Amino acid sequence: MNWGKSIILAFIIFAAFIAALVTICMRQEVSLVTKEYYKEELAYQMQIDRMSHTAMLAVKPLIDVEAGDLLKITYVDFERVQDGVLQLFRPSDPSLDKEFEVRKSATSLQYFSTAGMARGMYRARLKWTMNGQEFFLEQLITL
Repeated sequence: MNWGKSIILAFIIFAAFIAALVTICMRQEVSLVTKEYYKEELAYQMQIDRMSHTAMLAVKPLIDVEAGDLLKITYVDFERVQDGVLQLFRPSDPSLDKEFEVRKSATSLQYFSTAGMARGMYRARLKWTMNGQEFFLEQLITL
C-alpha cells in the first residue's frame, strides 16, 4: 500500500469517527435545571430576596430524613406560615422530582412520606410565606 492510499484511508476512518461522535451527541438528552430556566433566571432577584429574608430569621427550619421513609421538617413558627411548598429536586433526573404542601400548623413538626421515591441525593427546597414575606431554604438530603 502506498502513502496516497494510507492518507485517504486515515481520512475516511477519521471522518467516520467524527460522524459517530456527532450521532452519539445528538441522541443525548439535554435537560436544564427547570423547564423554564431562562424565565426563572430573569426573576432571580426575588429569589435573592427570599434567601436574605431567611438569613435574617433567628430560627430556621431544619429538614431531616428519618428511618421508615419519612422526611421531617422542624420549625417553631409553623403557626405563622401562610403557605409553603417543599420540593425534592433530583439533579440527575427531573422525572424523580416531588413536591409537598407545607401547611400552617400548631406543632413545630411536619412529616412527609418518601415511600416509593428513588434513593439518592436530592435538593430539598423549602419555600414559604410568612407575614407577607417569602422565604427560601435549600438543603442537600440523601434518601
